[in-house]
Amino acid sequence: MSCANGPYSVTPLPLVGAEVRGIDLKQNTPTSVVERIKQDVYLHRLLVFKYQGVISGERQVEISKWFGDLESTFYKHPRSPHLDVFRVSNDASEGCTNVGRTGWHIDGSFMHEPFSHSIYHMVNVPKSGNTGFTPLNELVQQLNPERRARWNRLWMVSDRRDLVVHPLMYHHPHTGKETLCFHLGMTQAFIWDSGSIVERLTDWPETKEILAEIDSEVIRDNGKYTYSHKWEEGDFIISDNLAVGHEASQETQYPVEDVGLRVLHRTTIKGTSKPQKRLLES
Repeated sequence: MSCANGPYSVTPLPLVGAEVRGIDLKQNTPTSVVERIKQDVYLHRLLVFKYQGVISGERQVEISKWFGDLESTFYKHPRSPHLDVFRVSNDASEGCTNVGRTGWHIDGSFMHEPFSHSIYHMVNVPKSGNTGFTPLNELVQQLNPERRARWNRLWMVSDRRDLVVHPLMYHHPHTGKETLCFHLGMTQAFIWDSGSIVERLTDWPETKEILAEIDSEVIRDNGKYTYSHKWEEGDFIISDNLAVGHEASQETQYPVEDVGLRVLHRTTIKGTSKPQKRLLES
């Protein structure tokens, strides 16, 4: 497929995602290409568009609307180029700091309907500061039977909003594949169930043990199930938020004088379905 400014080419990345070339997102994008991108996001779960230069906040919002309505639940930094763009940085005067540094997660787990897509644009890249991504279906598939059965009984209770409870394991609303709804830094407890019967709420020591267990599965075998993205200036990433967990590395918050300024713009798309639990094979 080609568009007005060149051929649309997709090269799969190791483990998860694909790199897209031949598209200038700053330019008008034909409907046929938009539809191809939307399909490829579900197929690859992570699309990395290279060499995009600086995309305006208004244009990022336009692109984001290809996938649905925007959900802007975050702090509005005064340097943000648009009310719906979350500006993050390693300098508090430039953007919100320490974002994505509280553990592996999907975005919007505290919402009754978690964000369907997350979209990131690297405006200013430091010398170091990767973001890790993990494919959640593969993570579930590699669990041993005992752990898989345990996770299938768990519901996460968010620490940010009352009565937001999601099954840890469920099926993706679009692809039907098994996935996870989780946030290792924004969970106050888990609920154990036995089918339709709620057994009990975990106390904090047990909650921490479960969170550590999830983390250990993500990083097991020296990160066998993680893709570490080394950002380049102009990178634009569209992710299927419900299918890919992520975490910012500690280097993303290194001082500007050590690694240079980091500025990332993020938009998130409103979810359209609440995670639904159904019988999973154990």
